Amino acid sequence: MVQHPQETYLYDPSLLLKLDFHRTPATFKPFISAANPGEPWMKVRPLKDTDYDRGFLQLLSQLTHVGNVNRTQFLTRFSQMKASGDYFVTVIEDTRKNEIIGAASLVIERKFIHNCSVRGRLEDVVVNDTYRGKQLGKLIVVTVSLLAEELGCYKMSLDCKDKLIKFYESLGYVLIPGNSNSMTIRYDEGTPLKRNATSASSSSSTGAGGDSCQTNSQFYNFFSPFCY
Repeated sequence: MVQHPQETYLYDPSLLLKLDFHRTPATFKPFISAANPGEPWMKVRPLKDTDYDRGFLQLLSQLTHVGNVNRTQFLTRFSQMKASGDYFVTVIEDTRKNEIIGAASLVIERKFIHNCSVRGRLEDVVVNDTYRGKQLGKLIVVTVSLLAEELGCYKMSLDCKDKLIKFYESLGYVLIPGNSNSMTIRYDEGTPLKRNATSASSSSSTGAGGDSCQTNSQFYNFFSPFCY
């Protein structure tokens, strides 16, 4: 086991203790939360600067292409995210193995609209395939969704594949009629300007990280007074 005498959290871990999991429309059987994730060896917490050694990037590679990111690059990006104060990467750790087994990112967008309010975006949701059946997908998504509310977001949005729409609907996200298209310009595929557009009912492939059938959704149960 790698020893880490000094570690830095990406954000204040006490924020996770303020989250009320009874507010979510998600159903947990048995009931779990960020504070009590269901197993004594599981811990939900902010990303640490030492998680490079706990397989965080390897976990992300189960979701999309990561590349050959070295420790220096990881620490530089971690420092940039922490300094901005707008990134809330949250992970689930298997403390028995000293390994990251789940992750999701809340990215804050600062707006002039809604009285200079902030909007949340849910990104990079992934759970290790070998931990199925422990409700970890729901746990990590609900954690960052409640965190967005705690941070004052007027809404939370995401893009997902068609097959995941029902999953996110069960957690309180809804498709917005007339606003269910996800459009992108890709700069990382060797073509000058590659434009993509998909709708929720399309079966075409598009989106960041190779996602197919992305849909623009809005988290409304927690933020219903503001989602318009």
